[in-house]
Amino acid sequence: YYFVEKQVSFGPRVISSKGWQECALWLEKKFKTYTKNIIIQQAPITTYDGKNHILKNIIASFSPEKNNRIALFAHWDSRHIADHDTVNQNSPILGANDGGSGVAVLLEIARQFSNKEPNIGVDIILFDAEDYGQPENSEYPIMQDSWCLGSQYWSNNLHKPNYFARYGILLDMVGAENATFRHEEISSYFASPILTKVWRKASNLGFGNYFIFKKAKQILDDHYYVNTITGIPTIDIIEYDPATENNFNKHWHTHNDNMQNINKNTLNAVGQTLLEVIYNE
Repeated sequence: YYFVEKQVSFGPRVISSKGWQECALWLEKKFKTYTKNIIIQQAPITTYDGKNHILKNIIASFSPEKNNRIALFAHWDSRHIADHDTVNQNSPILGANDGGSGVAVLLEIARQFSNKEPNIGVDIILFDAEDYGQPENSEYPIMQDSWCLGSQYWSNNLHKPNYFARYGILLDMVGAENATFRHEEISSYFASPILTKVWRKASNLGFGNYFIFKKAKQILDDHYYVNTITGIPTIDIIEYDPATENNFNKHWHTHNDNMQNINKNTLNAVGQTLLEVIYNE
């Protein structure tokens, strides 16, 4: 919870902004307290609105010498507009849940690894520029693949030559109260055994009210590019709300995605499940 709060304290983390720069430095320093193996992957990108940026993917590795590895992913940037709000639609959002929550869980997992090393190697990879995608009512020319720019770059330019992980787990919007996670279609297609493993573990731990054995339609997220470009079978743990029009968290891409949208019990259910899965490998 503190790790979400800390990210939000920098304000919106939109690529090239002051909050983004400050948060990147803090993330790097924080990860360095847990492992010396840190890589900052930088690359020039052009977003759908014709702006040029340098993206930053932040990578923390544990036991880099081990060939038996898994990868954990989240995006650390936040949305540059509140395109699903009714007010201030052109202002950036805090992204406490959408961005902040996944990063926070992975920071806590890194902290745990520094206390007790898992049997396998683990790479924590924070993608930049996931949320700078083109809105539906954009006046700019249609740009294909305008979302998930950091994961597209990493997937095409892996941080180590011939890098491979047995599987990957992406966290996105994992902090809201009473959030539910379902078997998202891309995850099911590329990594069904991993989904089953994680959901069963959650169920055994008593988190079955969060991790539900039901299908959800496909969601274009970072895991799509990881699966299709790298071939690392990767699942997405992402909130699915059947009650909303877009099936995302009700505060998705609005200014209400702030600390009031974050719940410690949800964060715990996701983090504890992942730790149990990893320490049992």
